[in-house]
Amino acid sequence: MSWNPGWQGGYPGGYQGYGGQDGYPGASCGRPEGGYAPPPGPPPGTWEASQGGYAGGPFAPPPGPPPGWGAEEPSGTYYQPPMGPPPAAYNERSGQPHAIPSEVLSYGTSGEQHTYQLSHASGRKKGLFIGCNYPGTSAELSGCHNDARNIMSFLIEKYGFRQEDCVILLDSPGADERTIPTKSNILRAMSWLVSGAQADDSLVFHFSGHGGQTEDLDGDEVDGDDETIYPTDYKTAGHIEDDEMHEIMVASLPRGAGLMAIFDCCHSGSALDLPFMYGTDGELKRPQFLTGVPSDLISAGVAYASGNAGDAVSVLKNAFSNVFQGYKAEQRTKKDKFSEADVVSLSGCKDTGTSADAVQSGTATGAMSWALVNVLTPNPTPTYQELLVGVRKLLHENGYEQKPQLSCSHPLDTDMQFVL
Repeated sequence: MSWNPGWQGGYPGGYQGYGGQDGYPGASCGRPEGGYAPPPGPPPGTWEASQGGYAGGPFAPPPGPPPGWGAEEPSGTYYQPPMGPPPAAYNERSGQPHAIPSEVLSYGTSGEQHTYQLSHASGRKKGLFIGCNYPGTSAELSGCHNDARNIMSFLIEKYGFRQEDCVILLDSPGADERTIPTKSNILRAMSWLVSGAQADDSLVFHFSGHGGQTEDLDGDEVDGDDETIYPTDYKTAGHIEDDEMHEIMVASLPRGAGLMAIFDCCHSGSALDLPFMYGTDGELKRPQFLTGVPSDLISAGVAYASGNAGDAVSVLKNAFSNVFQGYKAEQRTKKDKFSEADVVSLSGCKDTGTSADAVQSGTATGAMSWALVNVLTPNPTPTYQELLVGVRKLLHENGYEQKPQLSCSHPLDTDMQFVL
């Protein structure tokens, strides 16, 4: 699916800054046709935050920034550290993290070099936070509003984001229609987030709600499925595919601009279609199309040993075809989804996985959003590997089976310091 940028209009108002106006309340995921029961030992509660949102009509990236929140700056109680943060062991470091290079970097073969530049997060900071609870539907969730507000509050308190440079979309009953996470509002807000971006800017996209998969129609998915997120009006407007999100938020960024995307939803491992994915060992993960090869070879061997040479040949042919198609899809993704910008995604689970929607002391929260804040609270500047390991470990220790995924638009030194 291709993004159609033919929106018109802009954000009304005269505030000379980014951000939105009035707001609202924020958890996690599942497919729209049902949620997932929280495991025993759910995470501790979340924080209370003032409400916020953004105003705007039909949108095309405006010549000037949209209006601000029109609300007071957050007080000292706007964000409160979570109860019982994880011990320092979650972020133990054997050595100093690698410094962020300032020079233009490159990767590829001598015949096809790709260049990119990393963000030092020293420029403007902007954030877009989306929580879809789908109230009154069979797909209703409970904690997505809390997630959006908690992540926004955390970034304001710990990373220097300004409230007037943040937009929050929540499907609260009776909310201004311009602040509800409908498909059109989400797409407009995505475009707002990246409009005017420059090198060393730090942009954050956070989505908490339902995620899913749909058939890949352009051949860039190794598993044959595109990943999707569901806006609150998905029944009438449809979902938003990874191709569309990539085109708006990644392909449009200039060299050196930074974007951190956080997906607290199901089936979100490659929700932004970034070509490089890393494991907890800090190394590139084995290509997905190779994961089934060992079992295919065993099956072929068993069939041959049983005297079924025809079955063995058939298994090997299918295995070869899968590897060939997967290799083509992977190479296309690395070529077509390349960006000169510095884009990193942390998702709540694998493409085939689910993300939990939990409740603690009557407060709903998404397990992924909760774990992220708990890991970054004692150490806001871990390495990327420490961040992934810490989040996975905390979720595992609290009974969650989901495995967050770390992906990037370029080769990533996972011993480098995480910055926002």
